Amino acid sequence: MSSPNTAPNTAGARSIRTLTYAQAAALALQEAMQAQPHIVALGEDLGRGGVFGQYRATDGRCLVEHFGAQRIIDTPISEATIMGAGVGMALAGLHPVVEMRVADFALCAIDELVNQAAKNRFMFGGQGRVPLVARLPIGIWTASAAQHSQSFEAWFAHVPGLVVLAPGTPQDNYGLLKAALASGDPVVYMEHKELWGLQGEVDTQAPVEIGQCRLAFEDGGGADDLAIVSWSRQVHTCVEAARELAGAGVRARVLDLRSIWPWDRQAVLAAASASGRLLVVHEAVQAAGFGAEIAATVAEHTGARVARLGAPRIPVGYAPTLEAESRIGAAQVVQAARRLLAR
Repeated sequence: MSSPNTAPNTAGARSIRTLTYAQAAALALQEAMQAQPHIVALGEDLGRGGVFGQYRATDGRCLVEHFGAQRIIDTPISEATIMGAGVGMALAGLHPVVEMRVADFALCAIDELVNQAAKNRFMFGGQGRVPLVARLPIGIWTASAAQHSQSFEAWFAHVPGLVVLAPGTPQDNYGLLKAALASGDPVVYMEHKELWGLQGEVDTQAPVEIGQCRLAFEDGGGADDLAIVSWSRQVHTCVEAARELAGAGVRARVLDLRSIWPWDRQAVLAAASASGRLLVVHEAVQAAGFGAEIAATVAEHTGARVARLGAPRIPVGYAPTLEAESRIGAAQVVQAARRLLAR
């Protein structure tokens, strides 16, 4: 059974820094580009450090100052062109990082990503590969309304040939981006728009494996009453809810899936079997969300009781009161957990 923790590291080799979520990704990209000259990045506004500062090095300089405009490439506002150029670069031997600014805009490049990048090596007998990392920031972005606040991880998990990752911490945004850049497959890399300023410790010597979840919280007081599975920003909400439940005597284990495809079936099934109850929580719309895949798999392979919690099937509103209707808070997670425990 795979462990829900990150891979262990020897104490003497640890190199720990406090970084923001954005800085962690920039450091991972900077180190990878220094080691591998075939890695390039292309997209809008990269020359000024990216919309969220994700192309700004920890020394404050934009990555273009480190690598030049031939490797950090500013592009016109045309997502289909950006992604198409990235696919061509990958087939020609480069390893491009394609910046879409927000996942919502990637819908303009869906053919290049889904029909070209994902399928090339299968359609041509492995003669070509597309080692491309598409950065598609997901999630609600305060006061940004319906076209800048969506979460599409379930869409891309549905497409054979794509790896789908959703880091929720600075450590994972460093480690998973390093893993994505080492992958020979097209990776849909989904950072959350409201996590860029989140600070945390980053151990640059601790590898993060694609396909392995992370234990985000456990009470430690005995057998779990339920397991909660989530990813991205929602993990932090679930941990808050688990702490509240612990104060009321309910032991909840929180798993951060972080790798949407492939996902850590063994760890999730083990947690569900051990507690007998599993709650899946995600920010994306609940209808046809990836939580349904997890819930169905757990129902098929265990006797655990399963529940889902996701956003209502409505566009994210601009007004704060409307936007709040699409957000899943800790109180809602606690309520869903209590309903599941009562079944």
